[in-house]
Amino acid sequence: MLKEKAKTFATKAHQGQTRKNSDEAYITHPIRVAQRLELEGCSDALVCAAYLHDVVEDTPVTIDDIQYEFGKEIARLVAAHTEDKSKSWKERKQHTIKSIQNSPKEVKYLIIADKLDNLIELEKEYALLGDSIWANFNAGYDQQKWYNQSIVKYMYCGLNQSEIPVYFTEYAKAVERVFSQK
Repeated sequence: MLKEKAKTFATKAHQGQTRKNSDEAYITHPIRVAQRLELEGCSDALVCAAYLHDVVEDTPVTIDDIQYEFGKEIARLVAAHTEDKSKSWKERKQHTIKSIQNSPKEVKYLIIADKLDNLIELEKEYALLGDSIWANFNAGYDQQKWYNQSIVKYMYCGLNQSEIPVYFTEYAKAVERVFSQK
């Protein structure tokens, strides 16, 4: 089964990596993103891309490796969500904001599922660590607020009401909760 292959591939690629603010195994994040998309009834290709969405950014795996192992469609979805780490934080985030405005719905679904999971975890960690948490990021509170609010502003672009998953509203509410604390 392709989804199991993607999960195993991502688990191996992320082996030894942990989440930014905890000692939790990194793979728990892509697994939660993939599970959210699967629960929404998304395609197998999109669920596979969810498992794989960070391997190109955070491991030696390349888009060509993804294409070889999983095909063009999954590689396209992963590539659409992969940031160019040679660019500055602001440039990378502006690219994601532009992507959220103009990308096909499947790419939007992947981006928002990823951002929602990150924000839910950030909210939990903030409850434990307080404002010191922002020191662990490449950008502080104000920049993170700008970025997440910009994603909310543009995430509905080009989607019909029937194409908007429930978790988009969940993300908008999480952004409001996390970034109204100051």
